Amino acid sequence: MSSSSTPAGPPPHRSGFACFVGRPNAGKSTLTNALVGIKVAITSNRPQTTRHSVRGIVHRPDAQLVLVDTPGLHRPRTLLGQRLNDVVRATWAEVDVIGFCLPANEKVGPGDRFIAKELAAIKRTPKIALVTKTDLVQGDALAEQLIAVDQLGKEAGFEFAEIVPVSAVGGHQVELVADLLTPLLPEGPPLYPEGDLTDEPEQIMIAELIREAALEGVRDELPHSIAVVVEEMLPREDRPADRPLLDIHAFLYIERTSQKGIVIGPKGQRLRDVGTKARRQIEALLGTPVFLDLHVKVAKDWQRDPKQLRKLGF
Repeated sequence: MSSSSTPAGPPPHRSGFACFVGRPNAGKSTLTNALVGIKVAITSNRPQTTRHSVRGIVHRPDAQLVLVDTPGLHRPRTLLGQRLNDVVRATWAEVDVIGFCLPANEKVGPGDRFIAKELAAIKRTPKIALVTKTDLVQGDALAEQLIAVDQLGKEAGFEFAEIVPVSAVGGHQVELVADLLTPLLPEGPPLYPEGDLTDEPEQIMIAELIREAALEGVRDELPHSIAVVVEEMLPREDRPADRPLLDIHAFLYIERTSQKGIVIGPKGQRLRDVGTKARRQIEALLGTPVFLDLHVKVAKDWQRDPKQLRKLGF
């Protein structure tokens, strides 16, 4: 361009969809929450806790980045596992850019190679490698991991557009991730109104918060045998306008009668703790006082039963 040309206007607005992939517990949900700046994706140190494509929406002056959160891709052992993998693949086919999350503190393994091979089949979509949890390693170990990740892409037959170390917990380079994803989005107007942070129905988000609270502390006894369904949400009648109360009735479904005692705890203490913790999170999410009523039900072997899966929303 010659120097006499008219000054360039502002860069065009971009908007589009990105999704984070990676094996379970690779830091996808934590990174989504850090980018959006609010808790939209359930985070738990138990693998396989994300079950719905929660979309977090990042608003920037020059772009709107819609993050699609998918379950971790894994070798399925149950019908639920197969359904979750189908959700992942369907999502990958529709997004504008894919961020592959690999924890800095764990060596690249078979699970990562399995995903890299799947990603190689999606030719047109640009892929960024996000080396997460960098707060857990020292400099040399991080450098080695970055090289290993670069190698992983090459072995699978593709080149990462970028390889970025990031710590969502420490807030390190989170903004950079958004900076690098933005240019890979198509030009276009915002897809969601300013101020929207997720398009996930409130009931699903509330169910996820209850499930997250229920999973905490039961470690290995109930890996992912808990499903939560919010049966109803109703404003309490006869309340003055300045003191509203929302009644939420929800069921926690487990697979076996023997798990009931684990969830409820001695004298119902565990379930009360779950209720208290979930209620605080729900009130923060909705900005209104909540009365949370929880019940535990057995839905035998629901993860393997197509009828039950449908009923529980999968």
